[in-house]
Amino acid sequence: MTALTIRDVPENTLAILKARAARTGKSLQAYALDLLVGAAARPTLAEAAARAEAEAGTVLSPSDVLGAIDDARSGR
Repeated sequence: MTALTIRDVPENTLAILKARAARTGKSLQAYALDLLVGAAARPTLAEAAARAEAEAGTVLSPSDVLGAIDDARSGR
């Protein structure tokens, strides 16, 4: 595994992370690694949108989308 160094962490942020790590019974390193792994596992909005667009295989124009919205609203 590769080591990662994070510089210039604000003291209050470090204190909060240390306290949270202690409450979970983990070292700061283990707690921070869990946070990083979790963040990397969640796709960003842009990544999710790109994946959805690639999987959809349908090209919609803005007018198509607005028309569908109007149809849904009129069906209420």
